[in-house]
Amino acid sequence: MAEEPVNVNEYQELARQALPKMYYDFYAGGAEDQYTLKENVEAFRRITFRPRVLIDVSKISLSTTILGYNVSAPIMIAPTAMHKLAHPEGEVATARAAAACNVIMILSYMSMCTVEEVASSCDAIRFFQIYVYKRRDITAQLVQRAERSGYKAIVLTVDVPRLGKREADIKNRMIAPQLKNFEGLLSTQVVSDEGSNVKAFADSTFDASLTWKDVGWLRSITKLPILVKGVLTHEDAIKAVEAGAAGIVVSNHGARQLDYSPATISVLEEVVHAVKGKVPVFVDGGVRRGTDVFKALALGAQAVLVQSFN
Repeated sequence: MAEEPVNVNEYQELARQALPKMYYDFYAGGAEDQYTLKENVEAFRRITFRPRVLIDVSKISLSTTILGYNVSAPIMIAPTAMHKLAHPEGEVATARAAAACNVIMILSYMSMCTVEEVASSCDAIRFFQIYVYKRRDITAQLVQRAERSGYKAIVLTVDVPRLGKREADIKNRMIAPQLKNFEGLLSTQVVSDEGSNVKAFADSTFDASLTWKDVGWLRSITKLPILVKGVLTHEDAIKAVEAGAAGIVVSNHGARQLDYSPATISVLEEVVHAVKGKVPVFVDGGVRRGTDVFKALALGAQAVLVQSFN
């Protein structure tokens, strides 16, 4: 591509050309038929504006607050795994970019840099994303390390009792490296005969018995606010508030979990109405342009999370 890229689609094409196929597919792929992957984008496209005119917009600002923190735009960097597959500095580079833009970065538990390395690299506002593992002591250690390192919130992902069937990862025999956050705790290089060792690692460590009472357990081990990520219905939104969540992320895991789940933007308004302003609601999935951010805000989101290409 000779010209400078000007939108996410063009950056995605550059990534496709530059990255090994295994890594590009890991970042860009969805589950099974990838219906939800496509629908996340298409659902945004079906929403049109009803513009008004002759209103003074000579002074505008995108700045806002998220959980009390001042940021330059209603955009957060979503938790995504293994940034060093695409950049030699990994999540440290991402954190520095977040700091330069004054937006919040959510560090994935599957980062290739430790929570401490990312924290010491810059003064970005950082949240930390976590799962609840079969070994609760590992969850507790990671949460407490994040709290000691100055992270401002915990983002609990709740839509992965089992890892979704990501067929590209299976075909590519996707191999995860040893993740530094788990050094001395457990090996992330699980041997698998089924293709992707990422799935083998997740299935061996994630707790499929997770319920709403575990949100209470997580609250008991940290003073940080907890955002529940992976909500798609008004019923679960109400349960999240009742469980003590400080916020909700409407998410279908970038279409990487249960295919034929609804597009996130299509259920955002349902969740917003259910919580009745008690907690902020955020959304991810399919955000490709500033107009998509605007559509999410108009439907009640406080901010959007942007991720790789999902």
